[in-house]
This record gives sequence, C-alpha cells and structure tokens, in this order.
Amino acid sequence: MSILDYFKSSKKSNTAATAKERLQIIVAHQRSERGAPDYLPQMKQEIIEVIRKYVHISAEQVSVQFDQNDDDFSVLELNVTLPEK
Repeated sequence: MSILDYFKSSKKSNTAATAKERLQIIVAHQRSERGAPDYLPQMKQEIIEVIRKYVHISAEQVSVQFDQNDDDFSVLELNVTLPEK
C-alpha cells in the first residue's frame, strides 16, 4: 500500500501547484482590470466581431489592456494574433 500512497501524494501536489498557478493568473488578471472602464469588455467583443468579418479568429486571440498613468493620460493597447495564411 505504501507504493500506492506515494503515487497519490505526488498527484495531489501537482494538482495543488496547478491550482495555485491558476489562481495567481486569475488574481493578476483581476488586478489589471480594476482601473479599467466599464465599457472595455463590450468594446473587446465589438472589435472581435469587426475582425471576424474579414478573418476567422477566436476571442483568445484578442487582448485588450487599459493602463492609466498619473500623468493624466490613458493607454489602450490592443493585440490581435492573426492566423497565418
């Protein structure tokens, strides 16, 4: 039975490490969206719809970032990964 316990414990630690990593990604994503305007998700969806008129892409291929600096200006960054032809 000790051999089976060894394999079980290693799977749990891998699962725990994976869960911790996913949680860190979620927290970082939520922190980056704190200062973002409310219209950003809708704007991202509309941008995806416009791009889909010309090229087939998924929502994961579009990244929208909003940064607001103390110098009274904001930066909206749009990254689109287009498929290769």
